[in-house]
Amino acid sequence: MPGPAHVGTDQLMELLSVSLGVYYADFNAAAARDKLTASQGKTLSVLRHGPTPMRALAETLACDASNITGIVDRLEKRGLVRREPSPGDRRVKNVVLTPEGEHAIDTIRANMHTTLAGLSTLDDKDRATLYGLLDRVFTARPTDT
Repeated sequence: MPGPAHVGTDQLMELLSVSLGVYYADFNAAAARDKLTASQGKTLSVLRHGPTPMRALAETLACDASNITGIVDRLEKRGLVRREPSPGDRRVKNVVLTPEGEHAIDTIRANMHTTLAGLSTLDDKDRATLYGLLDRVFTARPTDT
């Protein structure tokens, strides 16, 4: 179903808001099925990109450093992450996803039924287009002029 002939920024922002609401509700429900909080699930998702210093995790998740410590403590207790010294600065602790943590985030994503159902309506060309648009919108950085 095609959208309106002219779509303004307000309409795009509204649709993004609704879309993200559906995505996060789906993500949170899938995490809860694995007995993880939304913050714990998001932490595992961030760590999918590689080892991350505690401070950077707190910044990425927009939470206080003491909060991220508690989140990581609980994930570490379950064997989903581990702390290790940063190779570049032994005073810095990186948080690393364990194989069990990888399995947990894979399970969360596999149980995101609403999101997966929506994405399954897209063919390969639509997926590539959506990926390109989201990448362009959310990785665009202002240039120095």
